[in-house]
Amino acid sequence: MKQGILFVFLLMSLTCCKDGKQPISGETEFQKGINAEFKDVTTSPLKEEDRKAFNGLDFFEYDSTYVVKALFTRTANELPFKMKTTTDRLPEYVKYGILEFFLNDEIFQLNVYQNQDLIKKEGYENYLFLPFSDETNGLESYGGGRYIDLRIPETNTVIIDFNSAYNPYCAYNDTYSCPIVPRENYLRTKIKAGVKVFGKH
Repeated sequence: MKQGILFVFLLMSLTCCKDGKQPISGETEFQKGINAEFKDVTTSPLKEEDRKAFNGLDFFEYDSTYVVKALFTRTANELPFKMKTTTDRLPEYVKYGILEFFLNDEIFQLNVYQNQDLIKKEGYENYLFLPFSDETNGLESYGGGRYIDLRIPETNTVIIDFNSAYNPYCAYNDTYSCPIVPRENYLRTKIKAGVKVFGKH
C-alpha cells in the first residue's frame, strides 16, 4: 500500500515538472494563498515583468507570538470620513472599533475601520479593515505599512494574526490607489510577522 502511494506521489511530481508548473511556495495557508494570487495573471497586482519572474513573496518566519487576542470595543456614533490614499481618491470609512492587546508584555491599541462602499458588496457586509505601521517599515517591511483583514466579531474579543499582514498593492505597482495608514495606528514596536518588503534582498 505504501509503495502504491509513493508511486502516485512520484507520478504527480513528474507530471508537474513535465508541464513546467512549479508548486506554490509558502509555509502556511496564508502564504500559499497570497503567492497563488500573485502568480495568477488574472489576480496578480504585479507588473508583468515582475510576475513572469515571480517565485514567491518574502515572509517573516511564522511566529505564534504575533497571534494575539484583542479586546474589541465598538465605537458608536462615529461619523464617516474620507481616508487619504496614495492618489486623489478619497474612499469613505467609519472608525468601527478599538482593539487593545498585549504583545511582548506591552499593551497596544489599534483602530479598525469599515469601508462604506465595500460593505454594500455581497460577502463583505461584515468586513473590517485593519491598517497599521510599525518599526520594521522601510527596513524589513514595506515603508507604507501593512494591512490585515478582519470580520465583525460576535463577542468582545478578536484574534489578530500579524502573520497574515500583507502589503498594499502600491508596494508592487504604483498604478494602484491604496489607503494610507492613519497616524494613530502606528505601533512603537517591531512586528516581525507577515509579508516583508518586496524586491529587497
